Amino acid sequence: MSDVPQTFAARLKQLRMKKGESLQQAADAVAISKPHFWQLEQGEGGNPTRELLERLARHYQRTVSYLIGELPEKEGEIGALFRDLGELSDPQREQVMALIQVMKKTG
Repeated sequence: MSDVPQTFAARLKQLRMKKGESLQQAADAVAISKPHFWQLEQGEGGNPTRELLERLARHYQRTVSYLIGELPEKEGEIGALFRDLGELSDPQREQVMALIQVMKKTG
């Protein structure tokens, strides 16, 4: 887990910066106030609710487990991808699987 910042606050700020978002844009995306988002990034907002963690995870395409430090970033991305696959229709999932097979062959 060496590439994973140690705190929720640090991971949250890293994800926002990586996405190139302002505090206001990030706050709007997850339906909280800009000051609340800033507090979360500073480690001063208390523990976020499960609902907020899920909105943050979905927005940043990670898992809640990654956000709270249980998984390294790569595993968090894979978990989010798995979650998103579950929301697709059967034909859409088949298309994704076919694309993955093509990509594996072309390396």
